[in-house]
Amino acid sequence: MMKAVILAAGYGNRMRPLTDNCHKTLLKIGDRTIIERIVDGLVANQVTDITIVTGYRREELTTYLHDRFPGMPFHFVHNPRYRETNNVYSLALAFRQMQFEADLILIESDLIFEPSVIERVIHAQETNVALVDRFRSGMDGTVVTVENKVITSVIPPHLQGPRFDFTDKYKTLNIYKFSREFCASTFVKLLTYYATAIDANCYYELILGILIYMQRETVHAEILEGERWAEVDDPNDLSIAEFVFNDEARRPTLQRAHGGFWSYDITDYCYIRNMYFPTNALISEMRDNLPALLRNYGSTQSVLDRKAAYFLLCDARRLHVLNGASQIYPILRGWLGGKRVLLPSPTFGEYPRIFPEHDTYRDAVGIDRADLERRCEQADVIVVVNPNNPTGTILPTDWIHRLAAQRPDKMFLVDESFIEFSEEPTIVEELEREPLDNVLVVKSLSKSLGMPGLRLGFAYTCNQEISRRIGDEIPIWNLNSIAEFALETMLKHRPALFRSFEQTKSDRDAFAEALSGSDLVERVYPSAANFLLVSTREAHLRGHDLVELLLSRHNVFIHDATKKISDGKQYYRLAVRLPHENMRLARMLDRSTLLSTP
Repeated sequence: MMKAVILAAGYGNRMRPLTDNCHKTLLKIGDRTIIERIVDGLVANQVTDITIVTGYRREELTTYLHDRFPGMPFHFVHNPRYRETNNVYSLALAFRQMQFEADLILIESDLIFEPSVIERVIHAQETNVALVDRFRSGMDGTVVTVENKVITSVIPPHLQGPRFDFTDKYKTLNIYKFSREFCASTFVKLLTYYATAIDANCYYELILGILIYMQRETVHAEILEGERWAEVDDPNDLSIAEFVFNDEARRPTLQRAHGGFWSYDITDYCYIRNMYFPTNALISEMRDNLPALLRNYGSTQSVLDRKAAYFLLCDARRLHVLNGASQIYPILRGWLGGKRVLLPSPTFGEYPRIFPEHDTYRDAVGIDRADLERRCEQADVIVVVNPNNPTGTILPTDWIHRLAAQRPDKMFLVDESFIEFSEEPTIVEELEREPLDNVLVVKSLSKSLGMPGLRLGFAYTCNQEISRRIGDEIPIWNLNSIAEFALETMLKHRPALFRSFEQTKSDRDAFAEALSGSDLVERVYPSAANFLLVSTREAHLRGHDLVELLLSRHNVFIHDATKKISDGKQYYRLAVRLPHENMRLARMLDRSTLLSTP
């Protein structure tokens, strides 16, 4: 038999405005409230002697619990000072009113977990145990160090300075098991004294840290091994918890977000980036300069253009650095909206979106150049995405330049977002040598630099009228200081950047070979980009959706390109990641592995 204490007195200030008229624990994740999930997890493990410390909106919470769990013998302890105290005071109040005839489970009320998490702490062999998980991006709060399954130090947030290293740390779940002897003696004495005589507005983890530091008590770490849990401190955490615990919401959540995936425990093969850049050296430089960068404005657009031109080795008068290539699309829509536009099909979705009235030329993972030349005659604007997305098809750069030179009355919009991963040079080099007034080059730098979070791109043209029109649409401060610093610093990291392109191309080829041996993969198409297009044998999937299977069973997210090609087959675009990740996905695309429970 065990007892449980749930600390639920807090105001939930970080959760505002959602908690202005609702207790934090009564917010819903999926079809159940937070407190309901906590109590369900305890009951599922035969823990029914539950003490709950209340404070903010206590009547609402107690009424809900009595209605939701009729007959459950809850013990309520009220903390009237909930606005001015912290969990050390709430726990001390609970201990004053408890009889320690059984071991205790302590739980914070801002947690969601599956019942197996409680099972882990109950069945841990040690008497005093903290549940911990390996630290990962998005976590915050108290962390611990662990040696031989023993917690050696407790580090609260205020001791985690700007250079704090999280790589070897563990995050506490704020779920503990304490022996009745420990609770009735050492812990309750120090806890009560600290809460009443020293500081009622601190955390009980401080007390545990003192006891561990003084070697007065041993607290063991029970390290989770993939069990699901989430901490909900603010409204953003709610969407993360929804992703973790509501399987039906996972795919729509990612598809709506189009990024921000650092909050989700997934491996992303959907969005494309250079996995070998930035290097640790560049990241270190940016980290060291971050305080100054945050406190300073970025430079004006003309300065940004010049810095970008140094990096790109081109004439700054022809260049406009962009806050991501997507900045140019509304400008192009307003400027070219009434023109006859020719697009590759399939291609990057922004082009059909900004040019809804368009004609197409076919990219059947390979483009018929003669057909493209013929179709050019009926168009005012010809869009060439080189390499194309999602196919990876590449056209010779010198051929595109000649095509444009032979048709000076037509505008050529050339998107080179993946050009570094091909064997073709950028058309900017050709235009620097032989300028053409009818070519506009657009490029996202996110894919090549591996820094999509900085939103870097550019537009390049030798046509001064086009250049002026673009410049008129761009604000005076167009990049943040961090992105500008990256442009400056990139000059000395250019050799490492070039090496990253070569390594990615090598990884892509190895990935393609591995995928060719997977029994679910029908064909791997040749690619000149840092992604691969594959078609699959759908009969082998037994009616399952591949994206859903990979996401729900393996936390892997891929891009379904089927709708873009529409020839009756199933197509997926797979970003090239690090070699071990590429091989892992190739192994997953085996029927027996994919359809088994991980």
